[in-house]
Amino acid sequence: MKWKILSSEYLFNDLWFKVRKDICEAPSGKIINPYYVYEFPEWATAFALTEDNRVIIVKQYRHPIGEVIVELPGGCVDDTDKDFQTAIARELLEETGYTAPVLKEISFHYTWPGRCTQKNYVFRARGLYKHSSQTLDTLETIKILKLSKRRVFREIREGMIKSAATISAIFLAYIGQMDKNNYSNEHD
Repeated sequence: MKWKILSSEYLFNDLWFKVRKDICEAPSGKIINPYYVYEFPEWATAFALTEDNRVIIVKQYRHPIGEVIVELPGGCVDDTDKDFQTAIARELLEETGYTAPVLKEISFHYTWPGRCTQKNYVFRARGLYKHSSQTLDTLETIKILKLSKRRVFREIREGMIKSAATISAIFLAYIGQMDKNNYSNEHD
């Protein structure tokens, strides 16, 4: 079932993005030439809940799509991070000013497995407290929202939350909560 890589060549190699051209052989013997693979750093996302059970959402401009969208806090895992938990703690603090003493990895998913190697690690953040103001990168302008669980699902249903990584992370967080509660209904 797995393809055999006959040759591989980097066409573009930069800090945050690499493009690789592979020539592969499928199990059927068919040669796939070329097959382009995009490599991005791994990502971490926080499903962060306030004491009153509100979900922390960030609203920011995303240049590739030319829109301001709402997402869960998160970002790239970089060389300074010793692990994914360190990365999401850093991103949560930078983007929102909040710290979470309890960060539990829920799961991970691939962002675009047909073309991209990137994994997104999802964490549940509990016990949030405001630690400082935001410390945003020069390209970031982020507004923080606190939404009820019901509102989060309404925003997804109505197409206001458009990020597949955010939608996946929200569902992973709620499925985990449902398992913990033996699939009982949650309240806002």
